[in-house]
Amino acid sequence: MIISLEIRSDEGLNGMAATQDISLNKRKRCGVITLQRPQALNALTRDMIRVSEDKTRIWADDPDIYGVVIEAVDGKAFCAGGDIRSLYEWMTEQSDEALGYYREEYQHNWTLELFTKPTVSLVNGIVMGGGVGFCAYGTHRVAGESIKLAMPETAIGFFPDVGGSYLLSRFPGELGMYLGLTGRSIGQADAYHLGFATHAVHSRNFQKIKNAMIEADPIDPVVDALHEYPGPGTLMPMKDVIDRIFAAGTVEEIVKRLEEEDGDHLDWAKEVILELNRKSPLSLKITHKLIREARELRDLKSALIVDFRLAARFLRSHDFLEGIRAAIIDKDQKPEWKPDKLSDVSDDMIDRYFSPLDEQAGVAELELIDPWSIQVRARQVDL
Repeated sequence: MIISLEIRSDEGLNGMAATQDISLNKRKRCGVITLQRPQALNALTRDMIRVSEDKTRIWADDPDIYGVVIEAVDGKAFCAGGDIRSLYEWMTEQSDEALGYYREEYQHNWTLELFTKPTVSLVNGIVMGGGVGFCAYGTHRVAGESIKLAMPETAIGFFPDVGGSYLLSRFPGELGMYLGLTGRSIGQADAYHLGFATHAVHSRNFQKIKNAMIEADPIDPVVDALHEYPGPGTLMPMKDVIDRIFAAGTVEEIVKRLEEEDGDHLDWAKEVILELNRKSPLSLKITHKLIREARELRDLKSALIVDFRLAARFLRSHDFLEGIRAAIIDKDQKPEWKPDKLSDVSDDMIDRYFSPLDEQAGVAELELIDPWSIQVRARQVDL
């Protein structure tokens, strides 16, 4: 589950920016971003996002930088998500800080998407939610043998954000819909076959990749040589069954098809029903619509704008606050959802979450900037 952190920061020196939770170093020709809060599963604070955004912009404009490595210190996780405890405090205080957090996080997702230099994420252990957004938009996503990838937000009354719908909707068939609704985690083989991971490499070889980036060696031959076929995984053999069930036009119909499943997949279907019954009905229906419509979006930017509309509404909702309470604050794992039945979540209710934001009502739409276009224009003016 997503973990929270206290925010503590300081200024780095000599080409390094850092908080106590993240370091950003220039190593010869490479920028190295290291998440370093293993005791908190490397969850992202607002400070971590800010220093990563600032340094990424600098490195994009630095001709000495060949590319960037994104890694985490050894431990159970690459990154388990966002600063959920702080979000809970901001929400209970009715503070605008929570919305500001999402503005900055989604901007950083877009900045990473625009970064054109080789960017290699070395991902092992747990990677969820905001951690997915931190590593998904580079040129190379290297999955280690112990990766556990998930977008589990429906369990806390939220939705797969940080462009998660854009990623999930582009997985083969209905596998993304299945993972988005259930929040189930996948391992190395499935991450590779679904297209999230570009390479499957044992973590003992991560240092070789990092060293190659530091020396500005052409990275494709290096990672290609270290890639090892990870096996068939567990999802692809189930693809036909998952496609048949999760192609349904509504969540209610998905549940109905699961209830009608028999034969070899009866036990699997029963387990999935139990999992869906524990999720927020509102989150399930919004996630279903979000992933379905994301297939028609032209780019990640469009997905992040929709994500921000949804986040603004969820921050004022009962279910998100209740989901965090049950999972993180009280840890009783017994959220009381409102509504508590799929049938009570109306189409009008869902449509209101997706509607454009109204600045006059106090919340402006997300405006994502291209930082390097700004830098190029500034240099032209200087000339």
